[in-house]
Amino acid sequence: MKYLVRDKMLAIGDDYWIEDEDGRHAFLVDGKALRFRDTLELKDPDGRLLITLREKLFALRDAMTLERDELRLAVIRKKRFSLLRNHYLVTLNEGTELDVSGRILDREFKVEYDGELLALISRQWYRIRETYAVDVVREDADASLLIAVAVCVIRMAEKEREGPDDAL
Repeated sequence: MKYLVRDKMLAIGDDYWIEDEDGRHAFLVDGKALRFRDTLELKDPDGRLLITLREKLFALRDAMTLERDELRLAVIRKKRFSLLRNHYLVTLNEGTELDVSGRILDREFKVEYDGELLALISRQWYRIRETYAVDVVREDADASLLIAVAVCVIRMAEKEREGPDDAL
C-alpha cells in the first residue's frame, strides 16, 4: 500500500495529512507547538492517537523515540559506524532492529528488517516539492510504524543539515 506524504518540515506546530493511494486521509501528523522538545503525533482519520514521536533529550547522539499507548515502541538513532552517510537504526523494544538507508534528504531511502524490504520511500513518482510516497511493501507490516520511522529520520536528517547554530 502506498501513502502520499506532503510534509511541511518548516516548523513545529505544522499539521499535515498523509493520504492512501486512493486519495483518502489515512494519517494525520500533528505537530505539537510550544513544547520543550520536538514532538509530533501520528493520528488516524478519526483523531485517535497511534504513535507519539519525540526528540530524545540529553542523549549523546541525536535520537527520537516512538511511543504507543505511552509506552516506548522504538528508538531511532543515526548509525555510528557506517560507510553510508544517511544510515539510521531503529531499535524496537523487543530488540528487533530495522535498518534505514539511502538518500534521506532526497526522500529516496528504504526500511529493511534482516535484509528484507519493508518500505520504500521515494519522491520519484511526484514532482511536487516536499511530496513523497511511503510504499509499505509487506502487507503484514505496521504501516503507522513505518510512516513514523520515515517522518523521524527525515526530521533528524533535516536538523543535522541545519547544524546546531541554525537551530537558535
